[in-house]
Amino acid sequence: MEEFVIEGGVPLNGEVTPSGNKNAALPLLAACLLTDEPIVMHNVPQIRDVLAMRKLIESLGTEVEELDQHTWRLITRELTASHLDPELCRRIRASILIAGPVLARAGGLKLPPPGGDVIGRRRLDTHILALRALGADITYNRVFDIKGSQLHGADILLDEASVTATENAVMAAVLAKGETTIRNAASEPHVQELCNFLNALGAKIEGIGSNALHITGVPRLHGGEYTIGPDLLEVVSYIGAAVVTHGTILIRNAGVKHLEMVGQVFHRLGVHWEVQGNDILVPASQSLSVISDLDGAVPEIKTNVWPAFPTDLTSIAITMATQISGSVLFHDWMFSGRMYFTDKLVGMGARIILCDPYRCLIQGPTPLYGEKLESPDIRAGMAMLLAALAANGTSKIRNIVQIERGYEKVDEKLIKLGAKIKREVE
Repeated sequence: MEEFVIEGGVPLNGEVTPSGNKNAALPLLAACLLTDEPIVMHNVPQIRDVLAMRKLIESLGTEVEELDQHTWRLITRELTASHLDPELCRRIRASILIAGPVLARAGGLKLPPPGGDVIGRRRLDTHILALRALGADITYNRVFDIKGSQLHGADILLDEASVTATENAVMAAVLAKGETTIRNAASEPHVQELCNFLNALGAKIEGIGSNALHITGVPRLHGGEYTIGPDLLEVVSYIGAAVVTHGTILIRNAGVKHLEMVGQVFHRLGVHWEVQGNDILVPASQSLSVISDLDGAVPEIKTNVWPAFPTDLTSIAITMATQISGSVLFHDWMFSGRMYFTDKLVGMGARIILCDPYRCLIQGPTPLYGEKLESPDIRAGMAMLLAALAANGTSKIRNIVQIERGYEKVDEKLIKLGAKIKREVE
């Protein structure tokens, strides 16, 4: 097993370019199953979750040709909805995303339960309700048996604004007969990317970016070409790296238009950046002081559905807060296991009170010290990597495969910024 060995306390300086958006790449690759014509996909991130999705769609008949390191040509001439490898499905949560497109094009499949990060219960009921509304017959006995040769449009009110359930419903609806309305739809940037991509292939989706999508079904989709946008979560991770190491980092192609809410939240932590076109400059000079609410109340940073502060950034923001003056309460009501990594930060010297599985109170700043750590999931792993970069002394992070599920060549990018980080075999 490989691990990262980090010598902390070094300010990071320079420029970095984020990879393609992981959370967009996964549904986009699944959507390629909807057409028998070729698709050229640019800016594909070379990360473990994306490579696992590639194996999944290849097992269904997709041919993938690498035109260069980040450009793939994909074509699914014949879709074979055979039994999928359960172990491969367990590697990534996004394996559930093949349900919609395979149902729409092939009339059904048998799908083993998906895997992914262990951060609390992640229900699949919303997917089932949406696909059933479109005419699917779904049973579950340790494997999802999904059938539906005649999908039809429907008025769907999702019982929660689930990103992947919205994506599955959209992919099934674009080839369904008639009109579909999806209300309480997720509207995250990666959902918008999927809808724009499908429209480029001939789908008819309106209301993109809102919580009400209207879809007119079409008989078939054609091929096309698409460039995946930058990964917002990676961008914010490098903002965090600049903050906790007191360095200056220029982030190229940062997807500025999607950073507005993050900017508002980070402003409350005394963090700012300069916008330069589609790049952002995070300067070393930051106030790094919590701005209290009215009457001096401790501010609460609470996650919510887009365009509010996203749950996936909670871990990064918590690590940043350990280096910021003042008290702040974090509240992530979405996942009961999101906060559990904070005991590792406490072991490094952070002052954190875990109020319950969903809330923690942080009092900063505190010096952090090198420690032996293990990455439990993608985002907590990156948060601990940031803590190690800020810490005095040497840290070791095991199970770095979790970090590499979502971050491409993270050690190489950090080394170019001046980080002292080595990859070793235990």
